[in-house]
Amino acid sequence: MTDWGNHLETMRANAPLVQNITNYVAMNVMANVLLAAGASPAMVHDEGEAGEFAAIAQALTVNIGTLSPHWLRGMEAAARVAHEAGTPWVLDPVAVGATAMRRDAGARLLALRPTVIRGNASEVLALAGADAAGKGADAADSVATAEEAARNLARRTGGVVAVTGAQDFVTDGERAWRVDNGHPLMPKITVMGCSLTGVVGAFLVGQDALRATVAALAFYGLAGERAGARADGPGSFQPAFLDALYSLTPDEVSAGAKVMPG
Repeated sequence: MTDWGNHLETMRANAPLVQNITNYVAMNVMANVLLAAGASPAMVHDEGEAGEFAAIAQALTVNIGTLSPHWLRGMEAAARVAHEAGTPWVLDPVAVGATAMRRDAGARLLALRPTVIRGNASEVLALAGADAAGKGADAADSVATAEEAARNLARRTGGVVAVTGAQDFVTDGERAWRVDNGHPLMPKITVMGCSLTGVVGAFLVGQDALRATVAALAFYGLAGERAGARADGPGSFQPAFLDALYSLTPDEVSAGAKVMPG
């Protein structure tokens, strides 16, 4: 058995400062998710300070959900600083294929070499330049259809690509893992994917990017399983999920992670 929980233990010991440039819908939930998991979130996006703050952050996440020109400039400034400093950063290309503006933003951010790209199958396909059938921020493609695009994108960027869905697929272009943890109520809550991006960013600090990403997905999905067993629906799921993130131990993650080589 691989001790995936060791990555959670390391993340909590680091309690990393994670700068999140995310969308309006996600900010509050994402910050609470990161706090419950054991990280320190900062929601800093303005172009006047995003780059400067990235110089002190231990990780950066960039989510293009509520995109605007000045937010994009802040994203680029922060990602450029992170890339030059060797600070891990995660790109969440929300609905990247939906409009020309989003496609352009995705290409510009991709050029700054994210450590990890985390998106659904349709977003990964679109970012890779393949045909995708997404409907807004929701995937209309299966994870399986995006696996080859994910491998190619990882090779092209030199980073890790995580395609999340019913079963997650994570690759660095050569190695790959599949993660089966999760619960059907998770897609019924807005910004669950956005918040996951922040958790991935936290796990990256001081750890191997591929294995840390896999561990983050397993931890997050296992918290969903625990919350789903107690919840009556989406409303009661949300507080139960925060409690599960907070209370899960590294040993429980190692025992409960449903991870297999891809």
